[in-house]
Amino acid sequence: MRAMGLKTLVIGGTGPTGPYVVRGLLERGHDVVICHTGRHEVAEIASEVEHIHTDPFDRDALEHAFAGRTFGVAIAAYGRLRSVAEVLVGRCERLISVGGMPAYRGYMDADRFTPPGLPIPTREDGSRSTEDDDLKSFRIARTEDALFALHPQATHFRYPYVYGPRQLTPREWPIVRRIIDGRPFIVVPDGGLTIYTYGYAENLAHATLLAVDQPEASAGQIFNAADATAFTLAQTIEIIASALDHPIEMVSMPYELAPVTRPLVRQLRTTHRVVSVDKLVHLLGYRDVVPAAEAIARTARWLVANPPSGEVEARLEDPFDYVAEDRLVTQWRALVAAMQPLEFAAGEPGLTLGHQGPGTSNPRRAHRL
Repeated sequence: MRAMGLKTLVIGGTGPTGPYVVRGLLERGHDVVICHTGRHEVAEIASEVEHIHTDPFDRDALEHAFAGRTFGVAIAAYGRLRSVAEVLVGRCERLISVGGMPAYRGYMDADRFTPPGLPIPTREDGSRSTEDDDLKSFRIARTEDALFALHPQATHFRYPYVYGPRQLTPREWPIVRRIIDGRPFIVVPDGGLTIYTYGYAENLAHATLLAVDQPEASAGQIFNAADATAFTLAQTIEIIASALDHPIEMVSMPYELAPVTRPLVRQLRTTHRVVSVDKLVHLLGYRDVVPAAEAIARTARWLVANPPSGEVEARLEDPFDYVAEDRLVTQWRALVAAMQPLEFAAGEPGLTLGHQGPGTSNPRRAHRL
């Protein structure tokens, strides 16, 4: 429960998840103030919400902005979290903070594990980044330690890549733009079978609000927050193509031969990044408020209506060089066509005697089953 008369602070509030969090707080009767730079006001924020305009990345600026003020609940979703946590000592009764999945060892570099790739699923007690990992991941992990040293009863969420309206690096845009441009195919690496855990903005906001509602259950806890359902890259493309009513062929080839797929993969390998949200489900009762397939479709339609600027496209590092893509696919198809059929001295490999689905054509196997 929040203290009577104290405002609820949201640091951020105008990004992908912010308006959903603010709306949820208002619906719960909170008196909300948001702290942000003021550069990106959004119409979704209700007029009764107070705004503090300052630089959340500047510790001194935050000290000045919060001078003489205290808050019942503070949700830190933007800025330099370590500095925010320091400034809020003694200024809030409850702190709910948002960090990122790169706190896990190997999240940004699959080669931190042998064999390469994150454990599936990665849970909250998984190995965190150490000094031999990339510097960003190490800083995120150390910030978590600093946070709980200052606020032992804080609630901390590890967000994955966030998608939805107003995302500054929209993962769906390389797919959506190719559909808008009428491309007949899209190149996918390794069958498009890579699976990542993502989080739709409204779903992540819902998770954050569950912590607001359940202070005792969430105090002192770290939670993975993400969509409960994860799709392969190929499935994501199919969902987007269906939502935009534009079938598109997926041309699969090895990742090593397909540099055009790097903006889709976002890492050096096509290994999976899958985290568990079981703790969030069991302790706080989380469920996706928007099913992941619908969330992807909504995001694709939003991008059609709100195409990213050139600056945003630059962040994605996708040149949309269709001449090069056509040449790559032509070479790949020629290579595949030139391959000679294989002959097996002991018979063609099967799907094992345990397979009972499509392709069960071996009479001996069918008899045994």
